[in-house]
Amino acid sequence: MPNPTLIKTFIAEAAVLPYRIVKIGGADGGVVQAAAVGDAMFAVADMLGQATVNGRVDCALAGTAEVEYGASVTRGALLTTDSVGRAIAAAPAAGVNNRIIGIALVSGAVGDIGLVQLAPGQIQGA
Repeated sequence: MPNPTLIKTFIAEAAVLPYRIVKIGGADGGVVQAAAVGDAMFAVADMLGQATVNGRVDCALAGTAEVEYGASVTRGALLTTDSVGRAIAAAPAAGVNNRIIGIALVSGAVGDIGLVQLAPGQIQGA
């Protein structure tokens, strides 16, 4: 069960689907779906999402949040994003950096709505 401790409303600069990882947009207060492991991801869109440009989208910034998986995920994995904002396990090659959104609390498969402990950060492959 999700337990977000901080939710903030942002403006969607492009379509943002429910349960997708978001990154900082081009303008103050704007967000777009994350699309690469190096993106400045910092939150997860809530269940409503926002499918239109300039619409408001509520995002969980702290606590636990529901997130859509883009691949098989094992609980305890550090999560990053795929090309459409879904959570996947971070697996950077040696010397490569990956931004992360947090830690998977439940295992799941592609399309499942999983649970993430939000803890944005960065890791480097060994």
